[in-house]
Amino acid sequence: MEPLGWARLLPLLRLLLLLRLLLAAAAAPPLLGGQELTIEECCESGNEWATKNRRCSSLPFLSESRECSIAQEQCCRSKLNEEYCLEGISAANLHGECDLEEEKNSTCEAESFKKCCFCCLLGKSAQLEGKSCDSNLKIGQQCRNIFSDCCAKGQGSTDMSVSDDVPKKNQVDISKEEVDQEDPYLHDGCRGAGPCSQQCRDTGASFICSCFVGYQLQSDGVTCDDVNECITGAHNCGIGQTCINTLGSFRCQRDTSCGTGYELTDESLCKDIDECETGTHNCPPDFICQNTPGSFRCRPKLQCMNGFIQDALGNCIDINECLSTNMPCPVGQICINTDGSYTCQRITPNCGRGYHLNEDGMRCVDIDECSSSSQPCGEGHVCINAPGSYRCDCKSGYSFDAISRTCVDINECRRYPGRLCAHKCENTPGSYYCTCTMGFKLSIDSRSCEDLNECESNPCSQECANVYGSYQCYCRRGYQLSDIDGITCEDIDECALPTGGHICSYRCVNVPGSFQCTCPSTGYRLAPNARNCQDIDECAAETHNCSFNETCFNIQGGFRCLSLQCPENYRKSGDTYRLEKTDTIRCIKSCRPNDVNCVLDPVHTISHTVISLPTFREFTRPEEIIFLRAITPAYPANQADIIFDITEGNLRDSFDIIKRYMDGMTVGVVRQVKPIVGPFHAILKLEMNYVMGGVVSHRNIVNVHIFVSEYWF
Repeated sequence: MEPLGWARLLPLLRLLLLLRLLLAAAAAPPLLGGQELTIEECCESGNEWATKNRRCSSLPFLSESRECSIAQEQCCRSKLNEEYCLEGISAANLHGECDLEEEKNSTCEAESFKKCCFCCLLGKSAQLEGKSCDSNLKIGQQCRNIFSDCCAKGQGSTDMSVSDDVPKKNQVDISKEEVDQEDPYLHDGCRGAGPCSQQCRDTGASFICSCFVGYQLQSDGVTCDDVNECITGAHNCGIGQTCINTLGSFRCQRDTSCGTGYELTDESLCKDIDECETGTHNCPPDFICQNTPGSFRCRPKLQCMNGFIQDALGNCIDINECLSTNMPCPVGQICINTDGSYTCQRITPNCGRGYHLNEDGMRCVDIDECSSSSQPCGEGHVCINAPGSYRCDCKSGYSFDAISRTCVDINECRRYPGRLCAHKCENTPGSYYCTCTMGFKLSIDSRSCEDLNECESNPCSQECANVYGSYQCYCRRGYQLSDIDGITCEDIDECALPTGGHICSYRCVNVPGSFQCTCPSTGYRLAPNARNCQDIDECAAETHNCSFNETCFNIQGGFRCLSLQCPENYRKSGDTYRLEKTDTIRCIKSCRPNDVNCVLDPVHTISHTVISLPTFREFTRPEEIIFLRAITPAYPANQADIIFDITEGNLRDSFDIIKRYMDGMTVGVVRQVKPIVGPFHAILKLEMNYVMGGVVSHRNIVNVHIFVSEYWF
């Protein structure tokens, strides 16, 4: 609960003191002057002293009654705090500052002055900023009331400051006089919470009720009802605690009790009960209570000497140290208890045959006759010590020969053939050992043989496969096992194999475990299959060096820059045809007006074609390289004939041309009929003549630039 203002606290204090006075009236001492003073009179005396002297020290008490003295002192302090609070409110309203004289800064009344002044300044600041006067700050009920009043009424409040029309010089004096003579909350409609059950704020036109923390306003707008935090889940009780609702709050209680000797605190923690401090122990008068966690001990005031222990009645009883588990006497001595102490006496034993005293002479120990250097049993025997004596036996692996009366070796391998060792048995004096054949190793039992994994020692140059009793070497791809040692892997020269020449299209280079294909240094690149060579089209990649007036023609392994111009009376066609392996430039006849010779010339088109061929590695039949298609049907109605001919450039008659009918059209097929080894370049001049009645009516000329690469790809 937030602290109440002094104005609200005073009636409660008076009622409390009145009740206490009534209860103690019979025992009260006689008053001064023979007159009985009431609590109200004592309180009024304290109020008058505070008003006149502005302090409560050296307060003269009216009576020897404790209740009257308390009433005087408390009412004096309450009045003094109230006056300082009103002065603080007045200072905030008039000056906007909360400064005090230095000598008063350290008093409790000065704290009341500053508190009320600061709360009023907060309310005035909220009014200037246009904020709500209903403060949600956790500043206490008294401070919240001052905040709301200063915010709602401002400097025009008649309860806290004088009117604006009063001269400023006299304003402070009038306010102080009002503060000294009148209760500042006298005309406050919310005095004593007004119509509200808990908190009230007077807005001038009406009242607004609100509730303390832990309560909620009911539908009537006046009554406050407790909020059950345990049901709403607004508590912070942890695991192992139970939420218990209280008025305006809640508490967390442990699910399990603390047990004997402990009590539960408000924080739900188990605290030890000091029975010695609370007087709940049962120690006799001759004992001292000593608190322990969860209990207490009664310790006698009389202390016993060393060697004695006190019983429950405080009597000193001798301690028998000889019964202690720590054995106070050393070995070989006997303990004798005495009053308050003990003594140790030496024991001297008498040892029999086969025993002797140990080094400290306290006990008898066995004589180990077998450990002497005289070997009492002789060669081939084993001496076995016994308590007080010894005996002689044959060693393991030996048997006693009745004739020679000696121990002779037992040949276990001959006596138990095939039963001791899995593979081979080797006899040794007094024992035997097992061995295994090659490829096996002896097991942990030293008798069985298990396969030896020779591959763990890496006997092979590459890969090793263990087999039962042996191993097998094998090689990775590209290697073969040596016929000499069967261990080493030798590289296979794929390029030297009978099929090596067909592995790569150009050249095969052997590498360890594999091979690599290469291509000529210029004009080719290795295909994605890493075996064939692909021609680089320098013209398409624009890596050629042809001039502006030249045309780039790609050929196998390179390119050519050709300047192909149309002759007089011919013009170059706008389209350049790229058909299969050829690039074609066409020149169409374009005669000038009235040029009869040009018109009568049967040559209509002159074409230039570039074709690139490989050197055929195995030339077994003619290779068709060019197809010339006529633009007329194969069997026209006018009975025109089409004649194809090679007129120039057919060196060594390596090419011919034949006529063929395909899809209803006449086609001239140029063939390579003889093998040509590159590099080779030739220009074939082909003619396609349209003959009617023995006269050439139309002629097309095709100049074929043939480039033969030196490679077969």
